[in-house]
Amino acid sequence: MPRKIIVTEHAPAAIGTYSQAVKCGDTVYLSGQIPLDPATMQIVEGIEAQVRRVFDNLQAVCEAAGGSFAQVARITVFLTDLGHFAKVNEIMAEYFREPYPARAAIGVAALPRGSLVEIDAVMVLD
Repeated sequence: MPRKIIVTEHAPAAIGTYSQAVKCGDTVYLSGQIPLDPATMQIVEGIEAQVRRVFDNLQAVCEAAGGSFAQVARITVFLTDLGHFAKVNEIMAEYFREPYPARAAIGVAALPRGSLVEIDAVMVLD
């Protein structure tokens, strides 16, 4: 099955040896996004702004792949403080509608560039 690399200028450019997303058949694997502003490549400040920036970045990659959050099957949330999980839930409800994707939340010691949150996703195109 051929792979297609997904790239958009509306999300931060990759800062390592990875692609923003890879499409294999009808499945799109979205790399983890941290709260980098795509225009400045700087981390936004504060947990609420960071979570929103991450979802905005993921949404831009979904759209570049020809999909939307309605087609996301699974997300993984990485947090340096699981105490922020309620805020993630609150903001996620603004971006996703039922039926919600499957989700895992993982507490980690650190994330790239001092980010408080990183989220990756798997999307299945209809």
